[in-house]
Amino acid sequence: MTKPKVLISDKMDPNAARIFEERGCDVDVKPGMTPDELKAVIGEYDGLAIRSATKVTPEILDAAENLKVIGRAGIGVDNVDIPYASGKGVVVMNTPFGNSITTAEHAIALIMAVARQIPAADARTQKGEWPKSDFMGVEVTGKTLGLIGAGNIGSIVASRAQGLRMKVIAYDPFLTEDRAIELGIEKVDLDTLLARADFITLHTPLTDETRNILSRENLAKTKQGVRIVNCARGGLIDEEALKDMLENGHVAGAALDVFANEPAKESPLFGTPGFISTPHLGASTTEAQVNVALQVAEQMADYLVNGGVTNALNMPSLSAEEAPKLRPYMKLAENLGSLVGQLAHGNLTKISIEREGAAADLSGKPIEGAVLAGLMRQYSDTVNMVNAPYLAKERGLDIRSVRHEKEGAYNTLIRVTVGTEQGDRSVAGTLFGSDAPRLVQMFGVGIEAELSGNMLYIVNEDAPGFIGRIGTLLGENGINIGTFHLGRRQAGGEAVLLLSVDAPIPQEVVKQACALEGVKVVMPLAF
Repeated sequence: MTKPKVLISDKMDPNAARIFEERGCDVDVKPGMTPDELKAVIGEYDGLAIRSATKVTPEILDAAENLKVIGRAGIGVDNVDIPYASGKGVVVMNTPFGNSITTAEHAIALIMAVARQIPAADARTQKGEWPKSDFMGVEVTGKTLGLIGAGNIGSIVASRAQGLRMKVIAYDPFLTEDRAIELGIEKVDLDTLLARADFITLHTPLTDETRNILSRENLAKTKQGVRIVNCARGGLIDEEALKDMLENGHVAGAALDVFANEPAKESPLFGTPGFISTPHLGASTTEAQVNVALQVAEQMADYLVNGGVTNALNMPSLSAEEAPKLRPYMKLAENLGSLVGQLAHGNLTKISIEREGAAADLSGKPIEGAVLAGLMRQYSDTVNMVNAPYLAKERGLDIRSVRHEKEGAYNTLIRVTVGTEQGDRSVAGTLFGSDAPRLVQMFGVGIEAELSGNMLYIVNEDAPGFIGRIGTLLGENGINIGTFHLGRRQAGGEAVLLLSVDAPIPQEVVKQACALEGVKVVMPLAF
């Protein structure tokens, strides 16, 4: 039997090649190739192991006739065209947790640096000055650290900060009270964190929900003299507003390892007193580079030799026999998870995934993984069907999978119910034919809809003329409606409208829809 052949095209720890060989792969190490050189040889390989230097473009993928898997040693996969790779049948893997300790330690280092103004003091001392009286720092002992995001990295930062005798509070929609108690931190809302924290550090992905979470408005809510650290993602902070608040003294200091535009050759923050910057060094330690290299080699070799799938970004953990039968169910499950994740606000405490009829006879783990991937994707930009259950459990989410043997109103049904502070919220879906996922129930209201693209969810009082009013509003704003999906509990009661549109709906149009008579809820959705 011919051994799978792997190309390592970026600089990587030498032990990665050893792992490939020990696990039954032939491996070539050729870092530094030009795109044309890579294109000329990639057709020979079953696997491609990369870091950030290699760009896996459609042109490269078109030439990769035998390629089965791409492994990124690290988290970010901006250098891989994942949709195109998926279309070519190439699995894309990453190593989402290999950098956690390193990034957390860098955040702690920046907390200390901004507390004692170390870079500025060093620069002036090395110029031959002795500016001792110009650098009055603050102790971190006894200070309150506010975590925005208490997941994998945030929880490590909390542990390290507690060792420095800091009090830790956290804002995270997925953090349960039980998990907060386990971590020894206090769970608070965002406004409370902004008002109480002496130091704020961010550990959340960049999503529509978190973009500019430290906006000018929110920065104004912070305590006078606050110090801010960001080692997570650029775009979480309004950099112009942060500059203004450093200059007027409201923010005493800030340290950023990440920027909205990278590489950050220029920034409004550069040169601002009290500002410290590093060039995205969160993952830059010897240990982290070794960890991610070894992990990606293990994952790729397992896939190429045994068919095992771990940390794949574009496919679930499936065997070759299960995949064709499970695929439509998993698409349905992911859509239901995404829907309930977008609609169920506040702290989620539990999730129940029920399978009835034909769905009850299938493997529950891939379906559960698909639901959680859809749900967690609202809060994490590195989630996939393999690591979604880990991320959910890490945040203390109680996950239950229930199998009902007897058939109900539908031949096959998947129901997803989440527990929130406002009570349980449930959605359900089925397959039409054998491969067409459809929503059939939302929050107790029967409604049939295909979940895809951009959609608008509306809850309103069931009254004559409403459909005309919403149609007119969208038409006046140049928004084309694809389909209408209607449901109601009873005549004259509460009605639900799901409509698909051809483009994302601007926030201003959402506000106008909220102002229509009888409207209770308006929310844009995306699938």
